[in-house]
Amino acid sequence: MNSITLPDGSTVPALGQGTWKMGERGADRAAETRTLRLGLDLGLTLIDTAEMYAEGGAEEVVAEAIAGRRDEVFLVTKAYPQNASRSRLPQACARSLKRLKTDAIDLYLLHWRGSVPLAETVEAMEKLVAEGKIRRWGVSNLDVSDLEELGDKLGDCATNQVLYNLEARGVEFDLLPFAARLKMPVMAYSPVGQGGSLLRQPVLKRIAERQGTSPAQIALAWTLRNPGIISIPKASDEVHLRENAGVWKIVLTPEDLAELDGAFPPPKRKQPLEML
Repeated sequence: MNSITLPDGSTVPALGQGTWKMGERGADRAAETRTLRLGLDLGLTLIDTAEMYAEGGAEEVVAEAIAGRRDEVFLVTKAYPQNASRSRLPQACARSLKRLKTDAIDLYLLHWRGSVPLAETVEAMEKLVAEGKIRRWGVSNLDVSDLEELGDKLGDCATNQVLYNLEARGVEFDLLPFAARLKMPVMAYSPVGQGGSLLRQPVLKRIAERQGTSPAQIALAWTLRNPGIISIPKASDEVHLRENAGVWKIVLTPEDLAELDGAFPPPKRKQPLEML
């Protein structure tokens, strides 16, 4: 599996596991835990979650999945913007640590921008790093202008997690090049879209048939075609998880990429940052 180098020199898998919608139904918890654990077996050792997901329920599922295997996992979670202040972020972090049953979070992200000044959030993040509660910090759903506000702290920002898939390519115009100049990895959430509409597109079906694979694998391979992207699809079951883990066998040809560009044109101008 390919790996990505973070600004501090550490490496993480370029393909991870998302957990959005996990923890919402108690009846699904055992299956969700099994799926995440299988992902670890298949090398998908980066797990992304958030305090927002099922109001902490997803973090609890993750805790069950990584029990006894914490050293294998690169653990990412995110804080609500209303909890990103000097006084509230330590409390939010403590709650996440308790739910995750761990002593430290590998990467702690601001989930999206709210009313708390970014400088205050960064100050709170860096204090958590100094205390050993988190190992590094980053952001999510921030545009170039937001990142520029970080000023001399921009080099300490480990990543920016954004919506990125064939139907949401706006970040290619300026945000991805900006991050590439900084050697800052970008994490792509919802890389195969939401609701299944993307995977029903004829062009994906056609390329998948030609490649002998699935539309989801084509969409996922597309997000990973360039260096600097960490893709975090959620797998709803073990079949989908094995599909995700097998994406590295796919090499998109120039013909494939041209067809995808024709169906989903890259941006020609600045677009508002899309988010879910």
